[in-house]
Amino acid sequence: MMSRLILAIAAAALTAMAHAQPATGTLDKIAKAGAIKLGYLPDSVPFSYADNDKVPSGYSVDLCKRVAAGIQQQLALQKLELEWVPITLANRYEMLNAGRIDLECATSTNTISRQKIVDFSLMTWVDGGSFVTNGTTPAKGLADLAGKKVGVVHGTTTERALRAAMERAAVRFDVVPVSAHVEGMQMLHDGKIDAYAADQTILVGLIVASGDQIVVRMAEQNFSFEPYGLALRRNDADFKQAVNRVLAQLYRTGEVNSIYDRWFGKLGKPSQLLAAMFILNSLPE
Repeated sequence: MMSRLILAIAAAALTAMAHAQPATGTLDKIAKAGAIKLGYLPDSVPFSYADNDKVPSGYSVDLCKRVAAGIQQQLALQKLELEWVPITLANRYEMLNAGRIDLECATSTNTISRQKIVDFSLMTWVDGGSFVTNGTTPAKGLADLAGKKVGVVHGTTTERALRAAMERAAVRFDVVPVSAHVEGMQMLHDGKIDAYAADQTILVGLIVASGDQIVVRMAEQNFSFEPYGLALRRNDADFKQAVNRVLAQLYRTGEVNSIYDRWFGKLGKPSQLLAAMFILNSLPE
């Protein structure tokens, strides 16, 4: 009986010591500065964008706000400043690894090749590459793009997936690289390209944001699988765990549904694939 008591006391002491260990890496940086630097894209509606008042907004931005609040609690900080830093699709990982941001709150697809450069949180979204065309008649798939010009943001996983899908389908069309989603949609509106490709949910956001300025239709078939995650610096296990602890709790408690409803409620309930993703990533504490 006494040995069990001693073991219990020792276990409790070890647990207390583990929790009392000082923060390291990014967590230590955040604790000392009393601030966390969050990167956002100015024009990736509805995930990460600057609203009419230039305030960072979107689904990924809201997730990062919850992550920041959770980290503040984990570090027992009385106050934690959120420093929002605009990034681009081209410089986001450079900004992250240079320490100019601590967490990317945008639309990063987790890929094996990108894991050589940055690390990723638990999945935050499941999407797929698609495209829109001018007019009221939707295209069924890539075959309808034969001989046409298709815009896509240069250097993204969507561009690589689009080119790979073109090869698989034995279809030939001209891929026109652009620097931003807004530029691509404007080129579509001006007739400089025949279609614009991006992740499906981003396309929905762009269509909603454009209002009645442009009439487009979404393709009926996706051409890729895009699992999103919040990007962070590699080899920082403590920070990654702190981020994942908050995300897992959001999924486990169902609180993520209110964030989904805010940005995607008009589209209906989460798809079966997205709902399954929430469940599979609701890790127990």
